[in-house]
Amino acid sequence: MSFALMMTVALCVDVTFGWPARIYARIGHPVTWIGALISWLEARLNHGRPARRFLMGLSVSMVTILAAALPALGLQMFLPAGVLGIVLGGVLAWPLVASRSLYDHVAAVAAPLAQGDLAGARQAVAMIVGRDPEQLDQAGVARAALESLAENTSDGVVAPLFWGMVAGLPGIAAYKAINTLDSMIGHRNARYAHFGKFAARLDDLVNLVPARLTGIAMALVSRPGVALRVIARDARAHRSPNAGWPEGAMAGGLGVRLSGPRVYGAEVSAEPWLNGTAPDPGPGSVCQGLALYVRAMILLSTLMLGLGVWYA
Repeated sequence: MSFALMMTVALCVDVTFGWPARIYARIGHPVTWIGALISWLEARLNHGRPARRFLMGLSVSMVTILAAALPALGLQMFLPAGVLGIVLGGVLAWPLVASRSLYDHVAAVAAPLAQGDLAGARQAVAMIVGRDPEQLDQAGVARAALESLAENTSDGVVAPLFWGMVAGLPGIAAYKAINTLDSMIGHRNARYAHFGKFAARLDDLVNLVPARLTGIAMALVSRPGVALRVIARDARAHRSPNAGWPEGAMAGGLGVRLSGPRVYGAEVSAEPWLNGTAPDPGPGSVCQGLALYVRAMILLSTLMLGLGVWYA
């Protein structure tokens, strides 16, 4: 069975339908199910000395990954051969691809920002970033939206599809479990520094290749020479070992600067700039970023389809 074709189906279904609100209201979403399991385990096991917290966090990570991957493996084993199995597998993988949701959330920032409605843009960007939106001016909102778009293109779209192509349904399910673990417990604070350390490092590892694929794809569909130079020069300075690639490509591709200092609650994080000599993004930059995102998705889906047909 061609996992590449299966993932192409999943992406096409997600682009067309997203995850409908009526379905979410009735059954939630697979990621919320994973999140509920993580919350339940964390509340009961995240206590004690640092060494114990680390071991418990490792155990919770493994249990969560297996709880996601084993049912997916069981479903995959019962898929019929041929086109029907590819289509059914793609439909089963569909909820784990967030391409439509990502576009819609960033577009919700782009619209009021382009109209000069800073309050509306701040309210929308608060749905996708952790920094204090009230501290953001127009350029700050645009930067936050573009950084979220770039990073989540890798984490929310390319990485699930990549691991789905590698291992089918258990691959994409295991990846989403790892990414959800990192988003919930992979924080460098007193509560999660030890408990979530394994999850954070594992997330860095599984995103290593997808982040670089995302950065290269974004560079190729924008200004390749400039974007690749920004990646080569600035990506390694990013706080994340992976996010600098897609964010650097977005910065170079649009000709703006991203990252830089930002406020989380009462703390100021002194992050280095990506493409720091370029101007700040303007009101229309988020729309341009969405157009770049669409072009990158077309390129990647074409490559997936080509690989799927080649190996079918």
